[in-house]
Amino acid sequence: MISLAQLCGQVGTDLQPFGGTRVPRRQLTGVHISELPDPLPYLEGGELLLSTGIPVAGSAEATAGYVRRLAAGGVAALGLGLGAGLDTVPPALAEACADADLALLVVPDGVPFRNISRAYWDLVARTGQADLAASLGTQTALARAATRPDARASVLKALAQALGGWAAYLPADGGKVTCWPQSASALVPRLREETSRLNTAATHSAATFQLHGADVVEHPILLGRRLVGFLAIGAGRKLTRADRQVILTVCVLLSLREQQEQHAADTEAVLDAAVAKLVLRAHPVAARTLAAELGRAPLAEQVRVLVLRPPAGTEALPAAADLARIAAGLSVPPGTGTPWPALGPAVARARFRYLDSGLACLLLPADARSDAVPLAPAGAAPGAASGPRADAPAGAAPGTAADVAEWAGALSEAVPLDRAADQLAATCAAAGAAAPGTLAMSAGLLDPRVSQWVAALQAYDRADLVGTVRAYLRHRGQWEPASRELGVHRNSLRHRIGVAGRLLDADLDDPDVAASLWLALRSLSGPAAGS
Repeated sequence: MISLAQLCGQVGTDLQPFGGTRVPRRQLTGVHISELPDPLPYLEGGELLLSTGIPVAGSAEATAGYVRRLAAGGVAALGLGLGAGLDTVPPALAEACADADLALLVVPDGVPFRNISRAYWDLVARTGQADLAASLGTQTALARAATRPDARASVLKALAQALGGWAAYLPADGGKVTCWPQSASALVPRLREETSRLNTAATHSAATFQLHGADVVEHPILLGRRLVGFLAIGAGRKLTRADRQVILTVCVLLSLREQQEQHAADTEAVLDAAVAKLVLRAHPVAARTLAAELGRAPLAEQVRVLVLRPPAGTEALPAAADLARIAAGLSVPPGTGTPWPALGPAVARARFRYLDSGLACLLLPADARSDAVPLAPAGAAPGAASGPRADAPAGAAPGTAADVAEWAGALSEAVPLDRAADQLAATCAAAGAAAPGTLAMSAGLLDPRVSQWVAALQAYDRADLVGTVRAYLRHRGQWEPASRELGVHRNSLRHRIGVAGRLLDADLDDPDVAASLWLALRSLSGPAAGS
């Protein structure tokens, strides 16, 4: 923005302060020419108003009223052109301007007003070019910062330096705040309060608030339509249009960074889910190999299998902290076993988990300590160990009592990793049968030979023995309905069941064998297969 002092310096003697006073350092929004007694309807405030003196040619009272209107309307200064109507400055005008604190300048006789206007717009053009050059330099610095490993911190540093102030990024889920310079970290508690208020109000537009007497501008960072964080800025000066453009650029860069981290997290989750599936589908050696290739810590030798049944329609697992609160909040029915104190912390740290056929399956180390991960209460303000997700739907936050009541689950006993697959079917069945809001303690009643039985049926390639045995067990050994389901003659079914019995060296009509094998085969195709 151009100041009155800059304009006077540009035009020299063509615009001089009356009485040889000092030129005030007032910012100008424009130069306007008017001879109206009340030009305010055509002004926005902050202008240098040029006049030949027609509005002040009357009485001293009329002149004083004219000046008061200009001052009240926010006019920055009055420029009186001499020669066209007045040869000198009227004393009443000088006195009225002094009383109203309105800067009074003189345009000498013979100087056209267009010289003043042209000089103002020349300065605006030059300042705009300087702002553009500075903005381009800042944009280049931001682009370089965005490519560094510590992109978020580098971008905030470049922004804060460009604005001569500080900048901070506050994740909407209450995660670690990034700020520059480090001295700005003292502002974090107050920033969290304001951010929590804006997050609760679902404010997805820029907001301004006072912090220690200074203005703070806060912009939401969105990933699609999901709120993921806030950019807070305390500038060391008044923001220009170029500054605001730079801030918007930083918002885009932070959103892109969040998108990259989300993609990376999704990829890691898929790979970790693969490790869990390998363990729970009786491939522990392959699971150990994959975990090592991913750089994960060695898999625990003793594990527990946790199966959670989420509310109908759940398409994705909640965040780890929310899932931990849900698991820890489930009650254990009397007489069904002793709760595991380390359940919540173990779930919070669990990487190896997946959602399949409506059930969440987690592989937990059996030696997890109950104090390993502190769990913040559901709905805690951002900054606690974990807070409510910004994208959580309306209603109960994940992990609250209302939400836990819609979940159910089952937890297996501690077993060697190589036997974890034997626990899956029984734990899935227990979770499916558990009452809402409760956690069943699965005793792992499957026959220890069941994983070998399933592997043998899967390895047989001359017929679908898995589907055959599953249909036979589903219909409780009744040949007619089982053969109809499979679309084969009952004699063919009898032959296949005979092959399966010999292959497994087990009697499929034995209730213990049938129960263990049915639960294991049912889990292969998902719980819905047996419904």
